[in-house]
Amino acid sequence: MSRARKRAYRDGVMEETLAAWLYRFEGYRIVARRYHSPVGEIDLVATKCERLAFVEVKRRKMQDEAALAVTAKQKRRIVRAAQYWLASHPGFVGHSMAFDVVLCAPWALPRHVEKAFPV
Repeated sequence: MSRARKRAYRDGVMEETLAAWLYRFEGYRIVARRYHSPVGEIDLVATKCERLAFVEVKRRKMQDEAALAVTAKQKRRIVRAAQYWLASHPGFVGHSMAFDVVLCAPWALPRHVEKAFPV
């Protein structure tokens, strides 16, 4: 693995940890981190009361670039992975699902976008 690739991986893990802390600060409980399924990956799964949030964390040089990095193809992958996660965790079936995005950039506070795309 190249040095740049290792740094990008490390930065991504750091931003996901920061996003998890942001969610905890907002009163959420982190149910899963870096969930891998055959159909895709979910960075964070968090719950607060009856709200179940599937969170994608994006890091780019600017937060606007991070927002544009969540493509339609990626949204479909996240939705399929969330359906797979729900099938393997039936205790959460009654919760209302939401897909959130946390936008990160160097030297900026992360921006939490609730309901970033429809279910």
